[in-house]
Amino acid sequence: MAKLINIGFGNVVNSNKIISIISPEAAPIKRMIQSAKDSGMAIDATCGRRTKAVIVTDSGHLILSSLLPETIAARVNQKEANTGQEANSND
Repeated sequence: MAKLINIGFGNVVNSNKIISIISPEAAPIKRMIQSAKDSGMAIDATCGRRTKAVIVTDSGHLILSSLLPETIAARVNQKEANTGQEANSND
């Protein structure tokens, strides 16, 4: 079952497809973002704000978010914890 994570401004991502959540500050990441934009593999979910997190998916897409990586990671971990509690309550 798909677990959707809010990445800001009403945009959601399937948490099962996330490989990593990284900060866009390093030069190699900036080059990776530019390459993804050039090839059409970047999804800009910042709504015009500064990019603070880059989500890498298993399909190779990069999703740009204006939320901090720590915030997104906490939401993913919270969803996983809630799912684990539901599974234990069904036993």
